[in-house]
Amino acid sequence: MNFDLQIAGIWKRISASLFDFIVMAMLVAGLATALSALLGYDRCMDRVTAFYDEYAERYDVDFSISEEDYLKLSEEDRLRYEAANQAMNADPEAVYAYEMLSYLALVIVSISLLFAFLLLELALPLVFGNGQTLGKKIFGVAVIRSNGVRLRAPVLFVRAILGKYTIETMIPVLLIIMIFFGSLGVVGTAVILGIAAVQVIVTGVTRHHRAIHDLLSDTVAVELASQMIFDSEEERIAYIEACHREKAERASY
Repeated sequence: MNFDLQIAGIWKRISASLFDFIVMAMLVAGLATALSALLGYDRCMDRVTAFYDEYAERYDVDFSISEEDYLKLSEEDRLRYEAANQAMNADPEAVYAYEMLSYLALVIVSISLLFAFLLLELALPLVFGNGQTLGKKIFGVAVIRSNGVRLRAPVLFVRAILGKYTIETMIPVLLIIMIFFGSLGVVGTAVILGIAAVQVIVTGVTRHHRAIHDLLSDTVAVELASQMIFDSEEERIAYIEACHREKAERASY
């Protein structure tokens, strides 16, 4: 076995990540469906839809038109559309229903994602060992500290929850939800693109092509079959010292 870092091949890493993404998406979808039923998301959506239908009928407008179609409206139709929109925004029950819908969407998505990351990116790697998710275990990829030491729970937590869940996933998802419900516009889009750009740049320019979560936790993805992994920093130092002694002894002959 070689102590040098045996960095996993790019296609292995991509394949493992793609497999993990598919599993993650399936789990999040199932959790979100269960939470939606439990928290009454569909009932809230029906209530919001009823308010839109009520004001659309009252003012003879169509709230589902695109921005392009809106710009094609006559001045009279546009004024009627704005009047309907303002009237609905002045209705406290309609506003409450809309705010509750956005709140439920945020709660459902964030809890579903958090549970999925805790299970797939934190609990399973601790059970499998060597920082392996399902995808990494299938493709023979391990995750270790950059000094060759095995991951422990605190480091794995930083990598999975602070890096992957919070920065790389939840912040963009939160912004997307806010954009969808009209709370953010250009600023939210700019932040999302900024995070994506930083991720691409960091992965492209750093040694071993490490993503944000790897930089935060000082971890690397390696070939499990050929990588020497130490249980502790003390074991690593002892190994290096033993190698130096052996080298000195050979040189003395």
